[in-house]
Amino acid sequence: MEKLLKPFQPQAYALLRIVTGFLFLWHGTQKLFGLPPAGYALPDWIVYIAGPIELVGGALVMIGLFTTPAAFLCSGMAAAAYWVGHANGGLLPIVNKGELAALYAFVFLFIATAGSGIWSIDRLRGKAG
Repeated sequence: MEKLLKPFQPQAYALLRIVTGFLFLWHGTQKLFGLPPAGYALPDWIVYIAGPIELVGGALVMIGLFTTPAAFLCSGMAAAAYWVGHANGGLLPIVNKGELAALYAFVFLFIATAGSGIWSIDRLRGKAG
């Protein structure tokens, strides 16, 4: 199976980066514009700090522009979201409902270390990692 899939690693990584950024930016639109409606309120400081990072950072990662710093910032924001919003609810992410924040933190950390790859504006600019 590895022999069959290995040639498609660059494309699979690009899809991981694009989809992760796309999904993350919607957290920002939800906080900043109420789209889609969240159904719950957040403190203003979370809305005005996390919202722009999620929206702009997610968009930058998705299109592959300034990917490494954007992904690193998104990783830190997701880690902070885990510790601020979830960690006090129990030891395990499955218990404290922090699985998504933890997963985003580590996926974005991976993207920050791997760079933008193919299908990115960074690559067109000659800056792809």
